[in-house]
Amino acid sequence: MDYILILVGFVLLIYGASLLVDGATGLAKRFNVSNLIIGLTVVAFGTSAPELVVNLFASINPETTDIALTNIIGSNMINVYIILGFSALVFPIASQKSSRRFDIPLSLIAPIAVLLLSINGDLSLTDGLILMLFFIYFLYSNISHAIKHPEDEKAENYKPMKFWKASLMIGVGLAALIGGAQLIVPSATNIALRFGISQSIIGLTIIALGTSLPELATSVVAAFKKNSDIALGNVIGSNIFNVFFILATSAVIRPLPSYQGMTFDLIITALGSLMILIFIYSNKKRTIKRWGGLVFIISYALFLIWKISHLN
Repeated sequence: MDYILILVGFVLLIYGASLLVDGATGLAKRFNVSNLIIGLTVVAFGTSAPELVVNLFASINPETTDIALTNIIGSNMINVYIILGFSALVFPIASQKSSRRFDIPLSLIAPIAVLLLSINGDLSLTDGLILMLFFIYFLYSNISHAIKHPEDEKAENYKPMKFWKASLMIGVGLAALIGGAQLIVPSATNIALRFGISQSIIGLTIIALGTSLPELATSVVAAFKKNSDIALGNVIGSNIFNVFFILATSAVIRPLPSYQGMTFDLIITALGSLMILIFIYSNKKRTIKRWGGLVFIISYALFLIWKISHLN
């Protein structure tokens, strides 16, 4: 039953996030918010909604704080090693100059910042606020760049929506997100208890993969359409949001104690961002080629084998 509840929870999360994004973009456009700002804020927040809601519920309960940490760390791993890996196999991933100079380095700083801040054994309220300052700076920099250089941004043409319809979609979307999180967190805890494994393993794998499904779908579709720079921007933006906003918010709600193996997991996460930079600067076209995608996938497989072999 727990497996069924988790599956239903993921369906609710994805459906809820889709409704929330559609309703919020329609409402924002009705109030004459520009397409660029909608894409950088409303859509970005909406696509990270599954991780956010799961983390809020996990951090409220002191017995499930491991899930709050591993959901984010695991999602960021999957975003790079699996989503970018498979996207690059479909079509080589291009990079924009702004991503190479700002976004990708910031995504590398994110796990390092968590590692340094949690060196005393947990992520405290103060640590959460420090991470949030990074997020505010990230948001300010992106919005400023979009306003000054609109030609650099690929903005969707969002359509205005009637107020009642947008409000209904937002309300139903939020309800689905909350319902999904309420199913996933306790079910994952039960599975961990039943098999005698840590919540961190469940969070790093099953929950992280489920909450990353929207990014997976968006990036792979973008790769198939040969809009590969969108695939990279989607992953990097999600990783920055995950750490500097979602994990920061979770730490503000309740201090998050470090779990066993967290240092190694954060090192692997940081290595993923470093590999992006290495792959991009290994060729003149500044792309992640298919061989790079294969290296990502093999690296994650080796990580999982190592993790599973050290369960006991």
